[in-house]
Amino acid sequence: MNLNSIPAFQDNYIWVLNDETGRCLIVDPGEAAPVLAAIAENSWQPEAILLTHHHNDHVGGVAELHRRYPNLIVYGPEETRNKGTTKIVADGDRIRVLDQDFHVFATPGHTLGHVCFYSAPWLFCGDTLFSGGCGRLFEGTPAQMYRSLQRINTLPEETLICCAHEYTLSNMKFALSVLPHDLFINEYYREVNELRAKKQITLPTTLKKERQINLFLRTDDIDLINEIDKETKLLQSEERFAWLRSKKDNF
Repeated sequence: MNLNSIPAFQDNYIWVLNDETGRCLIVDPGEAAPVLAAIAENSWQPEAILLTHHHNDHVGGVAELHRRYPNLIVYGPEETRNKGTTKIVADGDRIRVLDQDFHVFATPGHTLGHVCFYSAPWLFCGDTLFSGGCGRLFEGTPAQMYRSLQRINTLPEETLICCAHEYTLSNMKFALSVLPHDLFINEYYREVNELRAKKQITLPTTLKKERQINLFLRTDDIDLINEIDKETKLLQSEERFAWLRSKKDNF
């Protein structure tokens, strides 16, 4: 299987998995035009679409793609029912696409109905986990997002995090503002800065890397706890997560 990223809008990525015969699945097509161009260029045969949540920059291209390819199966959570989804999926479901089993699990926080799709080594996590960060809480609570990230964090370290936005550089600038002397964060910031200077993609990342550099996965890290303690005493991991998310919102 080959993993492909298609840039869309200002900083979105639409992910495509294809097999050796050209059959493919498409993840979160916010617009159709770049996907159709890639399909033509690579002679792909689309079989399915996976939707993680209902925001338009993830579902806006579904109608046109489905019109072009009427046999497409569109998998998505309940909140995407009116966004072109033909098969509703929920936490604990397993679907088979391109001879691959994908496990569906709920990750509320960014939206209430957000889901992720996992088929080792790929995790299509939409706007839940980013490299160096996590999604804004448009509908859910800090506690929900914290639990969603903890669930992702149970996956194997070699998991490829296929998130939907190129936010890595800004996330690492935030991480540096919190832990300016952290060696892992400084090293990754330099790496990401070089990639973006060349207009190169920073994704997918690995869960192993995120455990090192993503503050939202390090809420029990003693260095982070000591830094937070300079401002406020927060005893629970969820509280520290909420503090970080609030800081990032205003960064």
